[in-house]
Amino acid sequence: MARLDALTRVPRILRLTIKRLLPRGLLARSLLIIVVPLVLLQVVSGVIFYDRHWSNVSRHRATALAGDISMVQNLINEDRGSTGQAELFELARRTLDLIIEYEQGTILPNTHFEPSGNLEVTLSRALQEIVQRPFVIDTRSERDRVLIDVQLSSGVLKVSANEERLISSTTKIFIFWMIGTSLILFAVATLFMRNQVSPIRRLATAAENFGKGRDTPNFKPSGAAEVRQAASAFMAMRNRLERQIQQRTDMLSGVSHDLRTPLTRMKLQLAMLNRNTEIDELNSDVAAMEGMIEGYLNFARGEGTEERQLIDAGGLLEEVVHDARRNGTDVTLHIEESVTLPLARAAIRRCLTNLADNAARHAERIEMRLRRNGSVLEIMVDDDGPGIPEEMRDDVFRPFFRLDESRNMETGGTGLGLSIAQDIVHGHGGEISLDDSPMGGLRVLIRIPI
Repeated sequence: MARLDALTRVPRILRLTIKRLLPRGLLARSLLIIVVPLVLLQVVSGVIFYDRHWSNVSRHRATALAGDISMVQNLINEDRGSTGQAELFELARRTLDLIIEYEQGTILPNTHFEPSGNLEVTLSRALQEIVQRPFVIDTRSERDRVLIDVQLSSGVLKVSANEERLISSTTKIFIFWMIGTSLILFAVATLFMRNQVSPIRRLATAAENFGKGRDTPNFKPSGAAEVRQAASAFMAMRNRLERQIQQRTDMLSGVSHDLRTPLTRMKLQLAMLNRNTEIDELNSDVAAMEGMIEGYLNFARGEGTEERQLIDAGGLLEEVVHDARRNGTDVTLHIEESVTLPLARAAIRRCLTNLADNAARHAERIEMRLRRNGSVLEIMVDDDGPGIPEEMRDDVFRPFFRLDESRNMETGGTGLGLSIAQDIVHGHGGEISLDDSPMGGLRVLIRIPI
């Protein structure tokens, strides 16, 4: 059983390793799809060329050189005089490109010759078959020359041949053409794939900007048909969402007017009555209704159509802290590094104010901190209150959810503070989370990409 588990684990490890090695970008992966078959094709072509063309051509050339040496050997054995040998060697130089010397009375060293390279192996086989005499091949002493010493009956025949007689120039030409065409194809593929990937990148950027509440007025569908189809679907979705937001905003404006008008009449009528305990209770109820309506409208309104502007986040947080201190809240502010980024000023201020008010409702001391963490703006709100149980931290972001089941406005609020904050932070492409505070209470962490 253990062996079976080990065997099944090996392919999984191999897949994970390959996945880590593969590039993550679409352009790099597309080029890899093109380059890998191209490289395999070139390798297969090179192997076939070497086995068939290069080997055959080299064998034929080695056989021809061995035949020339055998011819010179036979003519020397015909016992020509010194004048005849000189004429023969000159003729071989002019017609066969062979430089020949004949040393009478000398013998080759009594060692066994072992060819080292492909060239020596091919030439050795040809000399053994045709010349059939002891020989030594030297391909290193002289550049572009091959030295061949052949032992004859009365001396040693020294032959110097041009290396081109053995090596085909088409090999280098073939390699140069193979590498050159590969580079050209790779360059063309890179340009083509970059043009195909660019519309996808623009679509991803437009979707990211729209998710962060930023406008993308210059985005137009481009690229392949499938990319254009996806871009058109994105634009249609964006238009539908914008229409729904606008319709919701218009509806809320009407609801706000319709609800505030009777509340204003009620407040005026109560103000005209004589003050007593019942009138004070009614005034308190009207004020509570006004606060509830305002909270509901703020939640439903979200960020509305407020435009993004470059805002100094540190300065905005100072304004929120100043308002909280004016209301009697003990707030400590730490700004490690002020950051300027595009924000919906009113929405972010409402978000931070809600968090400060929620903390002040349950705690005595609050600490707010702003810092830059890489490409992210972080805002932390810590308090020394009772905190929120870990199993309920996801629930408190639900609209109208309150930890205080009594529904008392003074202790539990409307249950929309964190919902509004989360809606605003998500509208900026950020995240909001809850954790334990070093002060003993709750920590609210906001992370917004810069």
